[in-house]
Amino acid sequence: MLYRQWFKTMKSGSLMLLSVAIAAGLMSACGSNAGERETGLSAQQTQAPQESETPAATEESASKTVTDEQGHKLVIPFKPLKVFAPYMEDSLLSLGVLPVAQWANGDKGQAYLQDRLQEVPTANFTGGLPPSPEQIMGFEPDLIILHTAHYADNGVYDNYSKIAPTFVFNNAAGDLAGSIAKLGELLGKEEEAKQALADYEQKKEEARAKLASITEGKKAVLINFNAKGMYLIGGNYFGGYVLANELGIRKSKLVETKNSVDASMEILPELDADFIFTIDYAGSGAVNIKELTDNEIWRSMPAVKAGQVFEVSDEYWTGSGLIAYSKMIDDVVGFLAP
Repeated sequence: MLYRQWFKTMKSGSLMLLSVAIAAGLMSACGSNAGERETGLSAQQTQAPQESETPAATEESASKTVTDEQGHKLVIPFKPLKVFAPYMEDSLLSLGVLPVAQWANGDKGQAYLQDRLQEVPTANFTGGLPPSPEQIMGFEPDLIILHTAHYADNGVYDNYSKIAPTFVFNNAAGDLAGSIAKLGELLGKEEEAKQALADYEQKKEEARAKLASITEGKKAVLINFNAKGMYLIGGNYFGGYVLANELGIRKSKLVETKNSVDASMEILPELDADFIFTIDYAGSGAVNIKELTDNEIWRSMPAVKAGQVFEVSDEYWTGSGLIAYSKMIDDVVGFLAP
């Protein structure tokens, strides 16, 4: 009896305390909400501007680690802004990137790109020798890209990598599509790289289709004339690559397995080409061109007699990049299928 009376008393008291606690909580919540209504700002609203600023700030200061083709690991900006990539200006421009300096022979950059690079300072690579670290430092790059392992030799990599992270390709020209895709990855321009390659691929396929009936079963050769003489350019580099690999025109047997062949009057009878493309390199080959064209063997060659000899520009037929390749394709289509 006493136990039941005690339990009833405690139960009644507990319920009263619980009711008081709930009422106090509701009053507190109402007071808080009223305060927020008076200021017009909730806690969530006051934090919103900070949340919107965070991603941009993070991206701006972010970096990433990459490994170049020589095994160097380097930390580079997420999106480099000041890039020095000598002799890769063609590829940079294809991605919409303007370098801080451009490759030059003396003070002359690649002529076919000067409509877009005329305001960009030059870096002298005369004789294939890279400029001094002091000159490169003056350009203040945040990323240096060397298109061939040759440029990294003789301590150049060690010196340049002290200025900025330095990425080295073994041979970017040997795999243009691969090197452009890698540039897109390095520079945060992956979509631009995909689009540039897709546009070029479409152009190439359209040209191949237009030329197919004209070049089927035929051969082409590219001859470069300079002050020392003349040589045949094979199918792995420059215009020779475009003729053989991009446009599918067969190679002369003289360059089937070689990158280049020194030419002379003695090998002319072996020159089995239906189309001959010639380069007067920097205007230095005039004497050797005249010696060749005055030769009776040359005049008797089928391609010469058929009027299938075409002089092409040294500016981009010895270049490597989507812009140069596109210009070469336009030339070939213009000559053979106008």
